[in-house]
Amino acid sequence: MGYYQEQVAYGRDHPAYPSMSNPPLILYVEDNPDNRKLVTRLLMAYEFHIHAVADGPAGLAFAAESTPNLILLDISMPGMDGYEVIHRLRQMEHLAAVPIIALTANVMKEDQRKSAEAGFDGFIQKPISIDTFPEQLMAYMKVAK
Repeated sequence: MGYYQEQVAYGRDHPAYPSMSNPPLILYVEDNPDNRKLVTRLLMAYEFHIHAVADGPAGLAFAAESTPNLILLDISMPGMDGYEVIHRLRQMEHLAAVPIIALTANVMKEDQRKSAEAGFDGFIQKPISIDTFPEQLMAYMKVAK
């Protein structure tokens, strides 16, 4: 078993494992297929429900029909970038209390400031830490409740 598989294999035994009867639904909007696969597999190991899509329009379509517990949004995507997507998400009244987190490799202070001004509730740097990522998401969801 490789490093990645070993790390995600202990999902239920990790302290961040959600102890709730209804696992959270997370919408993940990411154009990079490798990043989508990593995050999806990691969160599935913790039994989160995850809906991963490759672009902004697909994310908006899903969000219009559901209410995820958290939205992870890449900023740098072709076509409709994360700033345009969050602008449109924030116009959906049923998502007013849903935390939207920027998950991005753009990590300069200016990028973080711009993300906050755009309406993101948080900022997680790529590459993610598979040891702390589920815990970070749970913290954002607890704050939102």
